[in-house]
Amino acid sequence: MRARHLARRCFGDCHAIPRRLGDFANRLVQWRSAKSVRSLAQVRQTTPQRSDGDCAKPETTLPDYLAPGLDIVLVGINPGAYSVRAGHYYARPGNRFWKAANRAGLFGEPLEPEADARVLEFGIGLTDVVKRPTPTARDLRAADYRRWAPVLKEKVRRFQPRIVCFQGIGSYRNYLRYGEGLSAPPRPRPGRQARALEFSVVFLVPSPSGLNTLYSFEDLVNCYRQLRALRDEIRSA
Repeated sequence: MRARHLARRCFGDCHAIPRRLGDFANRLVQWRSAKSVRSLAQVRQTTPQRSDGDCAKPETTLPDYLAPGLDIVLVGINPGAYSVRAGHYYARPGNRFWKAANRAGLFGEPLEPEADARVLEFGIGLTDVVKRPTPTARDLRAADYRRWAPVLKEKVRRFQPRIVCFQGIGSYRNYLRYGEGLSAPPRPRPGRQARALEFSVVFLVPSPSGLNTLYSFEDLVNCYRQLRALRDEIRSA
């Protein structure tokens, strides 16, 4: 009796071993699969996202929002490092662009930095004179304008907006120097400019950066209102 009992116990345990090994193997596969998924998620989260901007490292700048025949193309100085990290134009809280443009009614509805791509819905584009990001515009070099000003000129020639609005007096002068070949460009005043860019009217707005203390918030609002009025005038012509 004892021998039969031991035989049955051994027989049962021998059959249980493969099942236990199978359970262990399944758990091992599941653990490895879960680990692989976590690793893949980490890679996806840390992999830089490429953008459409013209830059030696496209993933480190902001994309251009351009299309043929826009009413206005707003041209910033260059992407700020803060905005590039945020992934949106004029994203730094101290920048006055969105608040001033919204107050002036430049868009069909109030927009925030996170909705910057939607400007195209209202016939407006976004780009920069220089696409290399820096902490501030003061960190730009002459070589940056020498490289990028001709690129901007080609973009305007390609997309032919009705109005090109430079947002920054100094950056417009640097564009004239390195994009149009003017050795001593005059210091312009905000508003419509006498000189066209290709077939586009040029309008100048002071830099909306919070570091620009020469122009108040109301000054910026008035400039954007004039820009809106010019757009409406050209539309109806």
